[in-house]
Amino acid sequence: MTDTDRIGGDVVVETLRALGADTVFGLPGQHALGLFEALRRAGDLRVISGRVENNLAFAADGHARARLAANPGGPVPVTPLVVSTGPGALLTLASLQESRAASVPVLGISSQVPVAGLGGGRHGYLHELPDQQASFRDVVKSVHVVRRASQIPTALREAWTSAATAPYGPVWVEIPQDVLLGPAGVPPITSVAAAPPVLEPLPELVTAAADLLAAASNPVILAGGGALRSGAQAELTALAEALRAPVISTFGGKGVFGWDHELSGRSWLEDWHTTEFLAAADVLLVLGSGLGELSSNYREFAPRGRVIQVEADLGKLESNYPGLGIHADVASTLQALLEWVPMRPSDGRAEAAVASLLSRVESRLDSQDLAVERKLVDDIRAALPDGTQTFWDMTIAAYWAWSAWNPEGAPIHTAQGAGGLGYGLPGALGGAAAGSPTLAVSGDGGAMYGVAELATAVQHGLDVTWLVVDDGGYGVLREYLTDAFGHTTATELARPDFVALASSFGVPARLSSLDTVGADLAEALRTPGPSVVVLPALLKLFAPTHLEKA
Repeated sequence: MTDTDRIGGDVVVETLRALGADTVFGLPGQHALGLFEALRRAGDLRVISGRVENNLAFAADGHARARLAANPGGPVPVTPLVVSTGPGALLTLASLQESRAASVPVLGISSQVPVAGLGGGRHGYLHELPDQQASFRDVVKSVHVVRRASQIPTALREAWTSAATAPYGPVWVEIPQDVLLGPAGVPPITSVAAAPPVLEPLPELVTAAADLLAAASNPVILAGGGALRSGAQAELTALAEALRAPVISTFGGKGVFGWDHELSGRSWLEDWHTTEFLAAADVLLVLGSGLGELSSNYREFAPRGRVIQVEADLGKLESNYPGLGIHADVASTLQALLEWVPMRPSDGRAEAAVASLLSRVESRLDSQDLAVERKLVDDIRAALPDGTQTFWDMTIAAYWAWSAWNPEGAPIHTAQGAGGLGYGLPGALGGAAAGSPTLAVSGDGGAMYGVAELATAVQHGLDVTWLVVDDGGYGVLREYLTDAFGHTTATELARPDFVALASSFGVPARLSSLDTVGADLAEALRTPGPSVVVLPALLKLFAPTHLEKA
């Protein structure tokens, strides 16, 4: 291909390749033809297509999460997503909200109407919106609009840098149709590089935090998703052991601290015993969490000691609880704290406190009729080969997994950030495209959001096992409505024969039971490529403790 043959779409592909992309999630559209032609003739970027844009955006999110989990602390793996103008772009919004809430680095690239139609000119182009970027401005971290091919390399570099700068998140780039199809106007791009800055803590704040922690008699650490995203596993372990401080993980922070470590209080954040354990700390070090609704047990958490909050998202700093706020990357802050915090000898008090906490949580669960649900989580976990990435939809089984799942060797990724349905299968497809065997868990309601992506799994030969827990409706909402009003509305669903439906796509599928689900999942996970296990089961949630503090 000569320079005169190159078009704007080629500049996009060259820039993505130079920035480090090797996989693109894309769904063609009329305005994006130049970009997809460039992807075809480049040949060295893998293109994962999909059936619906919101599912494709979930898949890009899952791909980025799987790569982050596989290489904590390494280069930030930004995942490109390519869609067309108007309806295609707008369908990604709910998925990008999840990526923003969970700090996942996705680079969304959308075509646009020709340059003449930008700015609300109302020329009547297909898919034209008065201001498409306005729909994305408060959903993603940053929006970038290109009007000439020469702007493409810099715009993509700025967007990539934004996505990969803590707090990570999705970004959006719009490129008009005529720019993608028009002459490149610049030589082949090979040298573009992004260098996301590290958000370092202010030294005086580190010193103040270290003084508080050194003087604390009962320090406790709450590790959130920001700690996990920053790859702070080693630094967190070192600090917790130096301070002899128990560590509780938020649902989004699961995996940042050893599940069976003697200082691990795990992640039963919706249990009042855990809420009180955190509140009783004389110094609570909050790492990468905004202490939002779930992490605060629905705002019932009331700290009685000092709070130190390390948070890369400036808007979350002290947004819910006052304290010593440190606007910084978690890993960098922990490295700095380790230089100041003295090593404490173990007197066994912290370990005993953690053991007592877990015993009280266990006793509360034992007092409820939850043997079926607890065994199911254990059976699913035991079936997974080491290294399996798991992706959970908003379903009762996932609500259990938020608290009970042991993520070591089987990282957990959920849609808990924004709470939208349909994440499980598409997210797992993205994880599988990153090179990991994956498990998706959905309810029958959430499964119907993404069932078309079984075709995607087959087309690309993605190694994903999909567990569909079929309870005949939206199980979580059924419980909520029944508990609140004594009856339910619009939660009971007609649904297909999922085994037959999967088989129609050529996907091996089996009907399971509560007694056999572990063995059935293990067998499905040993089967290369996509497979489906359907489990008819009516599950229950554990009793909430923010309503009755016991």
